[in-house]
Amino acid sequence: MRRWLPSPLLSCSLLLLWLTLNQTVEPAHWLLGGALGIIAPLLARPLQPHGHAHIRRPLALFRLLWLSAIEIIRSCFNVSQIILLRRSADVNSQFIRVPLELRSPHGLALLSCLINSTPGTVWVEILPDTHELLLHVFDLHDEQWWVDTIKTRYEQPIIEVFETPQRKTEGDRR
Repeated sequence: MRRWLPSPLLSCSLLLLWLTLNQTVEPAHWLLGGALGIIAPLLARPLQPHGHAHIRRPLALFRLLWLSAIEIIRSCFNVSQIILLRRSADVNSQFIRVPLELRSPHGLALLSCLINSTPGTVWVEILPDTHELLLHVFDLHDEQWWVDTIKTRYEQPIIEVFETPQRKTEGDRR
């Protein structure tokens, strides 16, 4: 079944989206939307080299997205205020490094989306030798605050959502 319907939730969502966009429940639209719901995930399968994301704690994901939305709105006001009311010579634009423990490719992609969606910050790259995030901050005042914010507000919840907890070995219990 997984071979023909790799993502049932996505297939159902595409069908419902098709019916909603066309504002009809005619049988022909059910067939066309159903075909779209089956074919699109099959065609998109090669684009997912790491397979499907396994969400371990969905409530933590919703909480993370809610807090991120608040942070994005707050940053919009802050960056707008800086651009409109301050001179460009007063802006302290810097690159910083944030050490990451996050290894999940899906988690890293989500972290990248959240950081790049927040005005005033840009994900530049992950340094492969140290697994540090190189981050550009539009107006940097306290580098340690940024490191702590990325690690506690974003990285830890993403680890909770995507990564499997490590089992303790016999040596760790002692």
